[in-house]
Amino acid sequence: MEIRRLVPDDYEKMIRLWEEAGLPYKPKGRDSRESIEKQMKENPDFVIGAFDGERLIGTIIASFDGRKGWINRLAVHPEYRRRGIGQLLIRKAETVFKEKGAWVICALIERENKPSLNLFEKCGYKPSNDIVYVSKRESDLV
Repeated sequence: MEIRRLVPDDYEKMIRLWEEAGLPYKPKGRDSRESIEKQMKENPDFVIGAFDGERLIGTIIASFDGRKGWINRLAVHPEYRRRGIGQLLIRKAETVFKEKGAWVICALIERENKPSLNLFEKCGYKPSNDIVYVSKRESDLV
């Protein structure tokens, strides 16, 4: 297995993996080819993939605001789960965040997604019950 940056040529593989892993995505919005390629260009270290040969088996997209790092879009192909790939992707993102100077590393996980909650807790993350997630989305304004 190899962990490396993803490049624009990996986009179709990434979308296929997300579909196979059951990860919802917005192909006309934040997950469009244009949006993902922009992220790859602006922050190439933050779009990471795990490969078994040529097969993309895991992804993580990270973001950083100069203080706090966010782990997003973590997906592992169902055939490869419970082999430590998610942990390796998280650790790789953490390394990148530390190199950039992140003070805090976070992830948002839906309450009913017990496998992801367990994975992050196994990696040392602690759930916070005192935070309410709010958002304002362009799609809601139209």
